[in-house]
Amino acid sequence: MRHRELHRTEHIGWLRAAVLGANDGLISTSSLIVGVAAAATGRPAVLLAGMAGLVAGALSMAAGEYVSVSSQSDTEEADLARERLELAADPDAERAELTGIYVSRGLTPDLAAQVARQLTAHDALGAHARDELGLSEVTRARPVQAALSSALAFAIGAAPPLLIAVLVPMPAVTRAVSFTSLLLLIVLGGTAARLGGAPLAAGAVRVAFWGAVAMASTALVGRLFGAVV
Repeated sequence: MRHRELHRTEHIGWLRAAVLGANDGLISTSSLIVGVAAAATGRPAVLLAGMAGLVAGALSMAAGEYVSVSSQSDTEEADLARERLELAADPDAERAELTGIYVSRGLTPDLAAQVARQLTAHDALGAHARDELGLSEVTRARPVQAALSSALAFAIGAAPPLLIAVLVPMPAVTRAVSFTSLLLLIVLGGTAARLGGAPLAAGAVRVAFWGAVAMASTALVGRLFGAVV
């Protein structure tokens, strides 16, 4: 009976974009709100800054991911196009190339030649994409998916500090946003580490540390320059 094994690499594309987007949304929006609130401005200015940060950040993440992953996708398509031409021009040489790859991986020359012949007969381009170029359906670049995942994740990450800024009395906004954001960063970092197979504590600490640095820095800027303005 055939069974399906679940591997973490199957989630690496969307997981990377989602974690990066949520982490960036939470840190940047909470830092922005803390900085503006520390400048002793009113709630409208804080909410405007937070909402503008959410919208601009989500669109920026989507655009950045789309451009970056599109470049990767273009490179993959160019390599596949080149392989198609080479297969059409000299299939024997391409089969010999596959044979050499399998020999280098430990197969005997006779077995490597047999494997190369059978895989070429089944799906020549697929065999070269996988074994020569290192491409597979699991790791293929998907620009639209990456862009949407990043934008949605950023918005989700930015929502909690913005919601706190709406509900909490202004004198307590800085403390409430800072505490809640650090707690969420610990959870986010630990979850990402767990899904990626890394140590949970290390992932939680490094995300929370840089979030704390960002919020402390913007709070300092808000106090210094807010007093001047």
